[in-house]
Amino acid sequence: MANSKIIITQSNYIPWKGYFDAISACDYFVIYDDMQYTRRDWRNRNLIKTNNGLQWLTIPVEVKGKFSQKINETIIADKNWNSKHLKILNATYAKAACYNDVKDWVDNLYMNCNFSLLTKINQYFLEAIMQYLDISVQIKRSEEYELDEERNMRLINICKQLNANNYFTGAAAKEYLDEAAFAANGIAVHYIDNSGYKPYQQLGSGFEHYVSMIDLIYNMGKQSRNYLKNCK
Repeated sequence: MANSKIIITQSNYIPWKGYFDAISACDYFVIYDDMQYTRRDWRNRNLIKTNNGLQWLTIPVEVKGKFSQKINETIIADKNWNSKHLKILNATYAKAACYNDVKDWVDNLYMNCNFSLLTKINQYFLEAIMQYLDISVQIKRSEEYELDEERNMRLINICKQLNANNYFTGAAAKEYLDEAAFAANGIAVHYIDNSGYKPYQQLGSGFEHYVSMIDLIYNMGKQSRNYLKNCK
């Protein structure tokens, strides 16, 4: 695909709107889960905004003695996590503007999520929310490709195998990304701008941008696309 755009990133649990916005700007979304699992990160948890402030939703995972496990090897530690999260979501968002519109959809998502691997759970929710938002992007997994050991070349190899010549990444990547190596392989690097999002009506006082996409969906329903910058 000429001039194709690609984003390569680890899966997160019900991530914030900016994650989906970045995906929607691309042609390919590569789930980069053959990387080391990091604790107290976004892989297995995210924030929701309640009437009383921010609250974590965390999927318990097995970590004891598994210091070098990869994200795609990480196993769920509580088989009832989904029903517990759903109970919290229903209690939290019962007064949200679009709660009745999305309740059945969210309920079905959670009650039908029976995977034992964290990566499969994350992909399941990512695909469902992308479909809800009408984001049509080809989803790939990094395990499908031959990868180099060096960090930059791993990413470059994925881009080349998908014939992608525009690589999108977060601003934090500036600290380690070798832009010259990408350029030498005919790949332009684009850093994602997470500013400029307009607020929407949330529960409680104040406004928080960096909460799960599920917060936007409960509050704005099918209008959620209008609060992303790349969904036109």
